[in-house]
Amino acid sequence: MSANECCCGCADETSLKLTEIIAKYKETRGALIPVLHEAQEVYGYLPEKVLKTISDELNVPLAEIYGVVTFYTQFSLNPKGRFKINVCMGTACYVKGSGDILEKFKEKLGIDVGQCTEDGKFSLDACRCIGACGLAPVIMINDDVHGRLVPDDVAGILEQYKDL
Repeated sequence: MSANECCCGCADETSLKLTEIIAKYKETRGALIPVLHEAQEVYGYLPEKVLKTISDELNVPLAEIYGVVTFYTQFSLNPKGRFKINVCMGTACYVKGSGDILEKFKEKLGIDVGQCTEDGKFSLDACRCIGACGLAPVIMINDDVHGRLVPDDVAGILEQYKDL
């Protein structure tokens, strides 16, 4: 492996960062979750090639890594948009119509839960509870909270982020 080549044979900057992350934790017991966190910070999600590299370099079976990544909700196997939309599906939000709001986002964006728009601008997820039950139904777009919503609010909310 050359000085500017990563452990998976790539030579781009993100791959070099991955190599540095793995090297930092390679001899540390319980390194998998910190490595996954830092790798996701670099890539924005955890692509398959990254998981394979982590598996090879940490000598952790790929199936075990997939088990960790799919168990913990903070990890993502899919790319995320610049604006990450989370629709709360907790009890208070759900009984006040968050399911209809989620459907409206899916319709307006042309994507399903867990997907990202082709332009990379929006990704859509459903979460269990945002902790703003008094504003139900509520969504978050990155760190912005939007509450007391109805499906007709969706177009206007998306418009707010259109030119950002």
